[in-house]
Amino acid sequence: MDSTLLIIFISLAIASVLNIVLKKFSISHIIGYIFTGTIISNIFNFNGSDNLASLELIGEFGIVFLMFTIGLELSFSKLKKMKQLVFFNGSMQVVLSALIIFPIAHFIFAIDTISSIVIALAFSLSSTAIVLTYLKKSKDIVTPYGEKSVAILIFQDLAVIPILLLISFLANDQLSIGDVLLKTLLSATLVIVFMFTLGKKLIEWLLHFSTNAKLEELFLGSVLTIVIGASLLAHEMGFTYSLGAFIAGMIIAETNFHVKVESDIASYKDILLGAFFFSIGTKIDIVYFSSHLYLVFGVLICVMLIKALIIYALLRRQSNKSDSIKTAFALCQIGEFSFAIITLATSEHILPEELGNFLILVTVLSMIVTPFIVNNIYKLASYFVVEFFESDKITPVGNTNHTIICGFAIVGRIVAKELVKQNIDFLIISDNLQHVLLARERGYLAYFGHLDKRPVLESLRVEQSSSVIVTMTNIVTKKIICQAVLDYFPQANLVVKINSMDDKRALQGISINSFVHAQQEAARLLVKKSLAPVNKVLNADEVGSQQ
Repeated sequence: MDSTLLIIFISLAIASVLNIVLKKFSISHIIGYIFTGTIISNIFNFNGSDNLASLELIGEFGIVFLMFTIGLELSFSKLKKMKQLVFFNGSMQVVLSALIIFPIAHFIFAIDTISSIVIALAFSLSSTAIVLTYLKKSKDIVTPYGEKSVAILIFQDLAVIPILLLISFLANDQLSIGDVLLKTLLSATLVIVFMFTLGKKLIEWLLHFSTNAKLEELFLGSVLTIVIGASLLAHEMGFTYSLGAFIAGMIIAETNFHVKVESDIASYKDILLGAFFFSIGTKIDIVYFSSHLYLVFGVLICVMLIKALIIYALLRRQSNKSDSIKTAFALCQIGEFSFAIITLATSEHILPEELGNFLILVTVLSMIVTPFIVNNIYKLASYFVVEFFESDKITPVGNTNHTIICGFAIVGRIVAKELVKQNIDFLIISDNLQHVLLARERGYLAYFGHLDKRPVLESLRVEQSSSVIVTMTNIVTKKIICQAVLDYFPQANLVVKINSMDDKRALQGISINSFVHAQQEAARLLVKKSLAPVNKVLNADEVGSQQ
């Protein structure tokens, strides 16, 4: 027990220090967790140890909770709208990637047929944990390339199930493929029927009861019960834990509880994902890696290039070049579910142990590289497609003491006119391309971009501006922008338009200099205008009496 506590203490200390340092260089905390796992693994000689099973199980539930949150955002109506993206693009990406990687592994690297099949299927998957975490944090999940990335990731996660079943079949010569398919079909039918009939009623009843009890811990306990229970059910029926959690999330997405549920489990999901990336770090063998450095990098670059080209070609048919390139960059890595496939194949003696260790190294390195790619995805895409409205292509302005207008809808246009009348230097930033084009037609200095992104804040020289006027209507967007501006330059003079006192309360805690209440200002102006004739009469009477 003492040694376990010591390991936990040292792990937390190293992770904290590493992430503080990495944060200063804008490097993802995921790298900190992976490096912590590697350091601890070498200090306590975890390599090859059987004592990591519990840690890996805990880490796996980080993916479970991540899949649960994906399900929360994918109601049946939304999934129906995305069926083309999910099922066609997703299936084509997995199949084409596997078909190209298989002959390379089999003929060029002289790996046996069965092992080549496993490698091709494992390497066709991307990292849901890293990519989705970035997309949600950056709010790129609502962009066209974000939606396409999520759709493909969803199919990949679902594809893990038949891939694992295939490995089980390859490992068991006594079962025919017909028996495996029949068992899978029956198990899947039982899980789906139970979850969407009795399971759905139980979930709704449990959430409704815990909400009426007015106890936060009871509601959270109910959510954890649902997630873990659904995961265990799916696992007992031969599927992954993640599938059950994903289905449970989709069921809750159809209820009124989905927003509260997602916010309540966010911190638990992040902690468990940290444990997952820590467990990945423990798999890195420094000695083996250094002796096979060039081969590991060569295989990784080859796989990422193949996947990027396939995804780009697949999406370019119906999407613009920019979105296709961004999606290709976002999904070109090897994912965390590849660990499950490689580990199972190695334990079932389908893959030789040395080959399995090599593949795990390639996958780990891929996941280390991924945060750097996704955090700079706009900049990387700009090398291949240069459009003036790309946010990271803004040439740093030379203005000082200027006003920055966020948004160019009706209010933004009125603000711009007033600033022109007063001969005040200003520029406009908007995430609506049509608004940017309109502003440029009117002769204004306007840029397309997201003011919550640091490159945009730097390019527009927020630290040199006299004020930042936020004219958008969406409260979430305003909150994100205000926080990003103040994180970048705490002394920024923020002036924010609000539509209600609820908006003001939602923005409390953010050091905003001035609020302008749209309705109150309109009401004040209406009263002022209505009293104008009366004031004129009173003034005339006063003049008459003086005379």
